Amino acid sequence: MSQSKVWYITGASKGMGLSLVKALLAKGDRVAATSRAITTFEAFNAAGDNFLPLEVDLKSETSIAASIQQTMAQFGRLDVVVNNAGYGLGGALEELTPAEIDDNFQVNFFAVIRVIQQAMPYLRQQRSGHIINISSIAGFAPGTGWSVYSAAKFAVSGLSNALVNDLSPLGIHVTNVMPGAFRTSFAQADVIAYNKHQIADYAHLRESHHKLNSMNGTQPGDPDKLADIFLQLVASPHPPADLFLGSDAFLRAKNKIAQLQEQMEDWREVSFSTDYVR
Repeated sequence: MSQSKVWYITGASKGMGLSLVKALLAKGDRVAATSRAITTFEAFNAAGDNFLPLEVDLKSETSIAASIQQTMAQFGRLDVVVNNAGYGLGGALEELTPAEIDDNFQVNFFAVIRVIQQAMPYLRQQRSGHIINISSIAGFAPGTGWSVYSAAKFAVSGLSNALVNDLSPLGIHVTNVMPGAFRTSFAQADVIAYNKHQIADYAHLRESHHKLNSMNGTQPGDPDKLADIFLQLVASPHPPADLFLGSDAFLRAKNKIAQLQEQMEDWREVSFSTDYVR
């Protein structure tokens, strides 16, 4: 028992989160898993004291704080925080309403902040821990038709990289994970929202949305391999600040980096021209 770790995982009732929970419990680790409805965890009734199902409203600081406190009360410590909850939002920026935009940021970004803020007092006291934030390849190299979702994931990536600097002196690791397409429920209708108001000039965006929906069940990423990767991360004394998961994410990022390097060189003279002349 002393070798097992305590994991707190948001959005754990489906997709990557669910695959991770199953694998961690099978390996003997202890898991606090959050969902909007605790009934989604009925399949884990036989998991025993190693599993703590939590009904949490990730838009509520009070709800998150209570869930972290329950985790500490049951397990006595907190080793790994996985901010996995999130959902896609398709649509042109002009088409999306303020409510649609706000809700996506509340779940994809601000919930990450709330969870980390509530977990940090315990991690600081321990002088140990690992925060794993699930961003997306869209938070590094955006696709077409996902402007606000990409922006929220860019924010997660930026926050993660800043936290690496702030928390490493406290013995706390932070890894920003940017997955590509995994064979989970992400491409299904209940995990992706689309703009209700449509403008004819953005019809080309619907082609991108249809492509994502049509690939459900054929994505290259295997979610059952995630747990071993995450266990490797938390066991490493020097985990990466950024990790692209999936060959599709890696190659898309590599192409983006090459484009950025070429653009920087093309505009190098302009970049240097703003310095004072010595």
